[in-house]
Amino acid sequence: MEIVICKTKEEASRKAAAMITAAVKANPKIVLGLATGSTPVGMYKEMIKAVKAKEVSYSQVRTWNLDEYLGLAGTHDQSYRYFMNTNLFDSIDIKKSNTHVLNGLAKDWRKEVKAYEAAIKKAGGIDIQVLGIGSDGHIAFNEPGSSLSSRTRLVSLTPQTIKDNSRFFKKAADVPKQALSMGVGSIMEAKKIILLAFGKNKADAVAAAVEGGVSQFCTASALQMHEDAWFFCDEEAASRLKLKKYYAWRAESELARG
Repeated sequence: MEIVICKTKEEASRKAAAMITAAVKANPKIVLGLATGSTPVGMYKEMIKAVKAKEVSYSQVRTWNLDEYLGLAGTHDQSYRYFMNTNLFDSIDIKKSNTHVLNGLAKDWRKEVKAYEAAIKKAGGIDIQVLGIGSDGHIAFNEPGSSLSSRTRLVSLTPQTIKDNSRFFKKAADVPKQALSMGVGSIMEAKKIILLAFGKNKADAVAAAVEGGVSQFCTASALQMHEDAWFFCDEEAASRLKLKKYYAWRAESELARG
């Protein structure tokens, strides 16, 4: 696990985007796992800039997203399909047919999640998985208590997650109570993981994920067992870490190696 601590979220977003851009250049047919929410927006903007500058092309890239609210159509302005189209896909040269988001209106969610995992496997697996982290340490919608070997499935959201996500809706009552989500076990199969964390409200979660014990009560802590996981944090999100100087030295060395 490598911890990259930046002064600002903008700097962290640029560094994370640069890592993805370099990977796409090296492998134009790369398979990306993508995340939603406010955290990766800055990174997506940097990725778009690279496409506009003709530094990289996503014409052969395939993507799979982490999750989707149950009951929301892809055209709903708070669905994650809508989010991805608006914040990334509509602004880069990716084929929409190569982008995949779980269907929140699937008649049979069991068939939907089984087919989703099968499609990822057929594609050769996720090369780089992007993650955010919840204030309680969850990744995707793997709430505290989720099995660290869990697969893509139907999940119920905690009151904390509903509260955190209510800022995107007119009122908290409008936030869906369930979602389809990749599991921790599914996420851990990605070859590389990039997690973004910004702001003081993520400091406790980052500390627990990086320096706490591996536990289902902080599902991001499972990333300690991944062979190539990167955390890109601003100073506020990293403020509770005890070994910040060591992480800074190590990350600088690893980034220099490419």
